[in-house]
Amino acid sequence: MEPRVSIITLGVENLERSFQFYSDLGFESSKTPQDGIIFFKTAGVCLALYPIKALSEDVSPDFVGKAPGFSGITLAHNTRSKDEVDAILQLAVKAGGQLEKPAQDVFWGGYSGYFSDPDGYLWEVAFGDCWEFNDDGSLVID
Repeated sequence: MEPRVSIITLGVENLERSFQFYSDLGFESSKTPQDGIIFFKTAGVCLALYPIKALSEDVSPDFVGKAPGFSGITLAHNTRSKDEVDAILQLAVKAGGQLEKPAQDVFWGGYSGYFSDPDGYLWEVAFGDCWEFNDDGSLVID
């Protein structure tokens, strides 16, 4: 197996609402909610939105009806500056997200905060002066 994450799919309650939220954050897609699934291009992996009931059915009939909650997974957006962290958190709230943790200096020497999207998925927005980026915006991982 080649080590790779190709798509991260979020099961959402309202595809139109989630499409609008991520579009307002600047994510671009060639699909619309009428297509039944949304794919957003990002630097590194694809972010997909899919109705949670359909996603649950795809996994197993035993998953249908289980409400999403904190599963121990967060998504992260790394920035090139502290100011960008603050701007993105403000943009997320303006787009309909919830500020979960205001940006602040953190124990590992960086600066980060958290927001949740309309379905409760947690995003960390973080800056670390130790990070480098590839030309496509993805993190350099040694």
